[in-house]
Amino acid sequence: MSEYRYRSTGEVKSQGQIRSDHPNTSLPKVWTEATCDGLGIDPILASPRPTPSGDYRVAVRDGVEQDASGNWVYAWAEQDMFSDYTDEEGVTTTKAEHEAAYQADLDAKAAASTRAQRDAKLFETDWTGLSDVTMTAEMAAYRQALRDITDHANFPSLQDTDWPEAP
Repeated sequence: MSEYRYRSTGEVKSQGQIRSDHPNTSLPKVWTEATCDGLGIDPILASPRPTPSGDYRVAVRDGVEQDASGNWVYAWAEQDMFSDYTDEEGVTTTKAEHEAAYQADLDAKAAASTRAQRDAKLFETDWTGLSDVTMTAEMAAYRQALRDITDHANFPSLQDTDWPEAP
């Protein structure tokens, strides 16, 4: 969605809102620099969202600002992802409780993903357990290591080197 800044007031509006502000004016489909000058507006350019400085922090849009080239761009502010919250019944949930619940959800998703990878690796070697195939000791050890992966010190955030090597 295109946004523009009125030069006279600093107000930021969408292209649709500016069209509504000028109901008796025929405006082109594509707005050029001349169109913007005639309306007394400047386009607002997207700027990259900064990376938050820590866990449980987010970057949010905070108006507009001029960059070094004089262009109007998105301004960003960093804020905490969570805060203390009191519901309508007077029950307060602390920031720390919100963070713990969020982290538990992330850990559960990571664990489910890791288990899915493990299950796929086991499935690839299931044929070695058929009754007409003799499973080697190395394959049995590999499959057992896959089943034990949830006991690994880095579980659920395993690196490639944490996985057992297939024989």
